[in-house]
Amino acid sequence: MPGTSESVTYLIVDGENIDATLGNSVLERRPAPAERPRWERLREFARDTWRQPVKGLFFLNASGGVLPMPFVRALLSMDYRPIPLAGSFDQKVVDIGIQRTLQAIARRPGNVMLASHDGDFLPQLGELLLDGDRQVAVVGFKEFLNAGFAELPGLQIFDIEEDADCFTNVLPRVRIIDLESFDPERFL
Repeated sequence: MPGTSESVTYLIVDGENIDATLGNSVLERRPAPAERPRWERLREFARDTWRQPVKGLFFLNASGGVLPMPFVRALLSMDYRPIPLAGSFDQKVVDIGIQRTLQAIARRPGNVMLASHDGDFLPQLGELLLDGDRQVAVVGFKEFLNAGFAELPGLQIFDIEEDADCFTNVLPRVRIIDLESFDPERFL
């Protein structure tokens, strides 16, 4: 059975993608600190969802030569492994790093939960799903996920706000709500 107790969940966070989607598409402005995701909640969600240890890998673009040390320290305190990557201005360094990491995971056991909306990872996620020995999921704002994710058989899709509960306040999202999960208290 996928996700045995001897497995690990690789939680891979495309931080700049989640942040850009939150700012550009959800809030339509730069998020205030209180509006940003609570990354420790995402780790807890990954651990509780598949009931196994989590190895959190948080990818950062450090091409500008600056490392945001307060944020890096915060990630370390939440048991994430920050992965600051640098490259040339024309490289999508975070995407390339995540693609390589997903390819490396394909050669070992373990489940994968990817926090991103980016369709650049579709080939690697598809490859991970082929063996049938692991659980694979994507986490993000469902209404902004690349449409290709819905076409990957076996891929689990979770909402970063509704399912993973990564936000302290209700975000001003307009999306279809399943009547079974509708809670009017959230809107009052």
